[in-house]
Amino acid sequence: MTPEVISVLVLAALFVLATIRNVHLGAAALAASWIVGTFVFDVSVDTVLGGFPVGLFVTLVGVTYLFAFAERAGAISAIVYVAVRLVRGRISLIPWVMFLVTALITSVGALTPAAAAIVGPIALGLAKRHRIHPVLMGMAVIQGASAGSFSPMGVYGMIVNDVTRANDLPSSPMTLFGAAFGFILLTVATAYFAFGGRQLLRADRGGAAEHISLERPVVDAKLVWSLIGIVVLGVEAFVLDHDIGFVALMIVCVLAAIFSDIAKGAVDNICWPTALLVCGVLTYVNLLQNMGVVDWLGNSVASIGAPLLAALIICLIAAVVSALASTTGILGALVPLAVPFLLTGEVWAIGLVAALAVSASVVDCSPFSTNGALMVAYTEEERREHTYKQFLNWGGALVLLGPLASWGALVVIPSLG
Repeated sequence: MTPEVISVLVLAALFVLATIRNVHLGAAALAASWIVGTFVFDVSVDTVLGGFPVGLFVTLVGVTYLFAFAERAGAISAIVYVAVRLVRGRISLIPWVMFLVTALITSVGALTPAAAAIVGPIALGLAKRHRIHPVLMGMAVIQGASAGSFSPMGVYGMIVNDVTRANDLPSSPMTLFGAAFGFILLTVATAYFAFGGRQLLRADRGGAAEHISLERPVVDAKLVWSLIGIVVLGVEAFVLDHDIGFVALMIVCVLAAIFSDIAKGAVDNICWPTALLVCGVLTYVNLLQNMGVVDWLGNSVASIGAPLLAALIICLIAAVVSALASTTGILGALVPLAVPFLLTGEVWAIGLVAALAVSASVVDCSPFSTNGALMVAYTEEERREHTYKQFLNWGGALVLLGPLASWGALVVIPSLG
């Protein structure tokens, strides 16, 4: 068995192990990087560690630290409160408000599980109170988190854009964001009408709007300055193009120095497991790249002789694995593995990267994913088992339909043009 085959089988085994056993994928990937690097490719530890994505680690830590502080300061609750007040009693708009609020939160750097964990209880509580289907509300939160996360400041967007730039591929952060957001929006619209949206609209038109109540947040200095900090981060990222991670660290350190009581414990809420996950997987993938495995695998896919079929296979792999494991991890793994195929120029690189992103993210409603599991957990107990089965069916359908639709629109149509 060749070293290339061994290293790819190890990568597949890592995802399987993390799925069926309580093993952290990032930690396992780091350990595998040393084992495969040392005993299969006979390279030094320094060479293995050279693939650790330091810049991305700083970005994840800085952004999630700022978000953790803002959440403790009440900024996120304030955003939800204002958004819900804007619907003025129109129940049919609540799922869309939850979608947009969650997308807004992740678009400025919050991790999708963190956004789902914060908005989810509010959303499912509103669903129970106003008789909105829990799957519809859960889909709004889950897909909103994914849609926003593909912004240039979002975690998914940063991962994909960083990988494409590092491999000298054509990159268009706003095209990625727009394509992913559009496809995910269509997914939510489908769920809206599949799970009671028409009834909600009829109730509103019939004058059956109800009073929507949420506790008014206490607006104080720490809340206001946390919101200002998030806005400043957005300006720095979108307008001034400064390093997001270091800017976020600077902002949160200033806020922590001013509001030290709120800062206490915020660093504990940095999503260290996700940082370990992403950096561990990318360290292993970077090792494969340096050893030529990525080129070998990409050329193998390209050798199928049908570029469009190869692109569809890659998208289907992304959907299947992401439905059972980490979307963050699969984005970090599959985009580099597709690089040699993309460099052939036989398909539109930006379109295929966007299709991969859509395929891996729309299946986050699977109850085996973190966000899907959270929504099932937040559902009222008497409906939980039925809701689980519906999320399972919906996720299974999207494993097939997501790749097919994104592949058709972003890969096939541009290639025919």
